[in-house]
Amino acid sequence: MAESKTSLKAILFDFDGTLADTAPGIVATMTATFQQMGLPVPDEAAMRQTIGIRLVKALQMLNDLSDEQAKQAEAVYCQLFREYEVPKVCLFPKVGETLMALAERGVRMAVVTSRDRESLELILGKYGLKGYFEEMITNDNKLTPKPSPDMVLYLLDKMNLKADEAMVVGDTTFDIEMGNAANCKTCAVTYGNHSLELLETANPNYIIDNFDELLSIR
Repeated sequence: MAESKTSLKAILFDFDGTLADTAPGIVATMTATFQQMGLPVPDEAAMRQTIGIRLVKALQMLNDLSDEQAKQAEAVYCQLFREYEVPKVCLFPKVGETLMALAERGVRMAVVTSRDRESLELILGKYGLKGYFEEMITNDNKLTPKPSPDMVLYLLDKMNLKADEAMVVGDTTFDIEMGNAANCKTCAVTYGNHSLELLETANPNYIIDNFDELLSIR
């Protein structure tokens, strides 16, 4: 893709697998959910591949659930996540320092995630990161989920940004496809839930192996 002539003004971050390593906690909570419901527990790799999709859809896909069963599974998951997920969550290296450096440069930041707002705010609050983000778009906003561009387009409008002034950063093809469809710059991180080979199929503008490499992108 050709580079934009407009300088980067904002970064729109995915959360799971990009800012925080939530996969172990998500897998543990999914496992407990399916066990409580008396359903087969899927392979861990399969569960990790659904991270980034809306929770109810991920649970449905993993066990071929009916719509009613999927809603029940989502409710069970939400009851269990404080016990099974939150204690296992940790930030990826250099996330706090990099967000601080970006804020000092005047880069505007937002989160665009498939998780619900309550759980997002709980984790961001735990690490003192909430103040860095001007906006947070979650599943609670009821917009068309990734890889649709709707969440990004909503953010651009709310933040009064042009598409070429913003970059979407994420660890899955869903994030990159979402950003590309919104005509934003995109940056894939390789340390999350999708492999480098898979990420390359989505054609991101940038690929980084460490979060602080964002500081070299202007």
